[in-house]
Amino acid sequence: MKLGKIVGSVVATRKDDRLVGHKLLVVQLLMPGREGYRPGKDEGGFSVAVDLAGSGTGDTVLLCTGSSARTASGDPASPIDMAVVGIVDTVDVDHREVL
Repeated sequence: MKLGKIVGSVVATRKDDRLVGHKLLVVQLLMPGREGYRPGKDEGGFSVAVDLAGSGTGDTVLLCTGSSARTASGDPASPIDMAVVGIVDTVDVDHREVL
């Protein structure tokens, strides 16, 4: 699993039928550390995820990828590679709240 921050949304009028009804969000991947968090460096630090948790812009979220994301969506054959599966309240590193 990964941590991310929702920074925007994607509107796609044409998409795979299995994505119809799903909200697509732009997520900035985060790397937590002792001094707080910083943007991740994977793929420029941004990804698109299907929202399964009711999150929105500004939320810090828990993400799963690959087959776990497809399973979480309820359709293991869906074209989903990343899914928002939780909204994060806090993150502790070495007994310090960093997020």
